[in-house]
Amino acid sequence: MKAAGHGMVRIGAPVVASFAICCLFFWVAGYDVSGAILGILEGAVTGPGSFRQTLRWSIPMLLIALGFMISFRTGEFNIGGQGQLMLGGLGAVAIALLVPGPPALILPLAIAAGIIAGALWSAIAGLLKLLYGADEVITTLMLNFIAVLFIQWVTVGPLKDAAVRGETASTRKVDTALRLTGGDGVSPAMLAVVGFAIVAAWLISERTSLGLKCRLIGANPVAAMWQGIPVRRLRFGAYLLAGGFAGLAGALEVLGPNGRLVTDATPTIGFTAIVVAIVGMSNVPGIVLAALLFGGLQAAILFLPIVSDLPSSGLRIVEGLVAAIVTSRFVHLRWKARSPAPAGGTG
Repeated sequence: MKAAGHGMVRIGAPVVASFAICCLFFWVAGYDVSGAILGILEGAVTGPGSFRQTLRWSIPMLLIALGFMISFRTGEFNIGGQGQLMLGGLGAVAIALLVPGPPALILPLAIAAGIIAGALWSAIAGLLKLLYGADEVITTLMLNFIAVLFIQWVTVGPLKDAAVRGETASTRKVDTALRLTGGDGVSPAMLAVVGFAIVAAWLISERTSLGLKCRLIGANPVAAMWQGIPVRRLRFGAYLLAGGFAGLAGALEVLGPNGRLVTDATPTIGFTAIVVAIVGMSNVPGIVLAALLFGGLQAAILFLPIVSDLPSSGLRIVEGLVAAIVTSRFVHLRWKARSPAPAGGTG
């Protein structure tokens, strides 16, 4: 219980500090801070349907963050969740639109296709790292941009919805029988799939030899190799798992609230999910709480301009400040852990 309490403090302190600093800035700038705080609460929790919107935005962040956690524990900083989400959405929508059959068969196939597509997209970076030593931060980031261009081509080409006009291109709508949710993004079926993913991530990371080996690899890959652990194989498997979780998030987006694959529908979800994983201290309960926090901020961003004079970009500042504080602390701890021990030992 004491450790859990300390974990809550570690998660909550940077968030509270970020809100306090931003509220001070907003007050100096002449905004109604109390009205903004009430608007945030109403948009995220207390307003009609607001908590459903919080859940709707929490789900993709949570799933991508769970995959990032597994990859990160092996020492791989996979920031390609955005591209993996988009390819997962493409895999799911392709099955939903092109493969005939009963919904009871096509729906699980579409979800599986999303998972596989995300995993394969992540595998590209994994292979480049393991075969050629390419930096995974650069390759996963570049693959995000390639994914954006690929989705743009698909939505104006092979799977284009001819009825859509304007700058935003999309595929045709997924049949209602294949949708897990309506536009609000929340349903018992959706929550059941997400709950299964949470349990799977927890079991993989905390209750299997795979999770233990991943921790050992992340802590000291050389020592792990000397212990007979297949470091390269497990790191590649971590890329597949990370991409699979992100691909699941993409599949649930097109089979849930979006109902179709849309160009630039969720342009920042994958990057915010990395912050979610770091704020959540890279453990499953913490990531769930952090995802609810950032999902609430996203819901509030959409709602705040209705009830407050504070622009929604103000909450983007809160998000950025949380990310900056948590990331700086995270980098400091990583640097401290990797620093050589002082000479002389402990006697």
